[in-house]
Amino acid sequence: MSFETNMAVREKFLEALRSVLSVAVLVFVLMLVFVPTPFDVMVSFAVGTVFLLVGMTLFTLGADVAMKPMGGILGSFIAGRKKTWLLVSMGLVLGFIITITEPGLLVFAELAAGIPSLILIVSVAVGVGVFLAIGFLREVLHLSFKYILLAFYSLIFIVALFVPENFLPIAFDSGGATTGSMTVPFIMALGVGIACAQKGSCTEDDNFGLIAICSIGPILTVMALGLIYTPESGAADYVVYTATTADSAALGAAYSGALLRYMREMLLSLAPVVVVFLAFSLLAIRPPAGTVVRILFGILSTYAGLVLFLTGAQLGFFPVGNLLGHCLAESDYKGLLVVVGMVFGYFVIRAEPAISVLNKQVEDITGGGISQRAMKLSLSFGVALAIGISMLRVLTGLPIEWVLLPGYVLSVGLSFVTPKIFTSIAFDSGGVASGPLTSAFLLPLAIGASHSLGGNIATDAFGLIAMVAMTPLIAIQVMGLYYARKGGR
Repeated sequence: MSFETNMAVREKFLEALRSVLSVAVLVFVLMLVFVPTPFDVMVSFAVGTVFLLVGMTLFTLGADVAMKPMGGILGSFIAGRKKTWLLVSMGLVLGFIITITEPGLLVFAELAAGIPSLILIVSVAVGVGVFLAIGFLREVLHLSFKYILLAFYSLIFIVALFVPENFLPIAFDSGGATTGSMTVPFIMALGVGIACAQKGSCTEDDNFGLIAICSIGPILTVMALGLIYTPESGAADYVVYTATTADSAALGAAYSGALLRYMREMLLSLAPVVVVFLAFSLLAIRPPAGTVVRILFGILSTYAGLVLFLTGAQLGFFPVGNLLGHCLAESDYKGLLVVVGMVFGYFVIRAEPAISVLNKQVEDITGGGISQRAMKLSLSFGVALAIGISMLRVLTGLPIEWVLLPGYVLSVGLSFVTPKIFTSIAFDSGGVASGPLTSAFLLPLAIGASHSLGGNIATDAFGLIAMVAMTPLIAIQVMGLYYARKGGR
């Protein structure tokens, strides 16, 4: 490998290490001190941690090497044709095929029992495709971002009045689970490529807003699914993961089986992305051969990372998250569930690699007026509060709409008084905040607790990802108001 490649691998490894290590250390402390844990569960978690670490390294490297260049190349090509029908149709196609490879969504679909994973993933992917096309049209027609938010979030809460109770939290979670490490770099690069091709130059505003619009689509399509689809089973059939690896041979067999399963599934998921790019490369775009080879290498890295990440999440993080939630909810001190959830929320968001990128962008935009440290603290405490409220919902059965409705009303209201760039960053960052560790660990924690308490998992545990995604909408816009009042632009 070249020096640049070695440096990139090292950077991505350190990012993954920061993401996984803080959570892993906290989990081991809880298992050793507070929660009696079978040895096989601890071993499986340790192996899963290694899989997640290597998987996140390869996946994020592949996303940088392949997804960003692919998005930029395709975006510039589509905009260069100057045909609205092509813009809309490619938005539909590209939004769909990139979403079905998103690891956060794949993890989330595994947990949403009662709805077959394929049906949920396709519903979400359709939503992203439709709203990516709407986002492209917004750039072409120069529509106001805040009025788009007002219109569609009003529609969401009107439709929510008619959606079955069990579908609401899953629908809102879908918006946060969708926009993750795969979709964000690809869609942002698409948007920037289209905007720059139209204007002949780019501004900082071109980098933000498209992700936020794409996050709306899955909420509406899963709500629509709830209106027409009858779940196969009730809340009692939600999977509560437990480790059954009594010895090293059983552990090896479990990991081997999961690896083979995800190798097949991810091959089918990534194939449409490769086919579309190669078709455009051979027939229309014709980028340099070196660029094509580099992108194919990135796709291979992405594939390997997805397989390892999903295997580690299923066999390492799911069971432990469930076990911790179950034991804390059964203890004499059920309030510890709220405290532990807040601690994990604080550290998970600080460790999320994409959050560091976001914080740097805000610091650059404000010329240092809002520091990375201030952003990090604001988001950390905000997400900690979101997880604390989510765990309180598990304990009390508080309806999700009682929290999300005032939160989104406040968020959209702030968009009318906050500087435009901060509104775009805030709504984009909701997807960034609800990263893969939220789906892989915090949601199973809530599911385990809800199952132990005999609650309705669909209404009490789900909604956690939506809470995490909502926090930055308020936190960043409030910081934008603070910056404006200090005399910023």
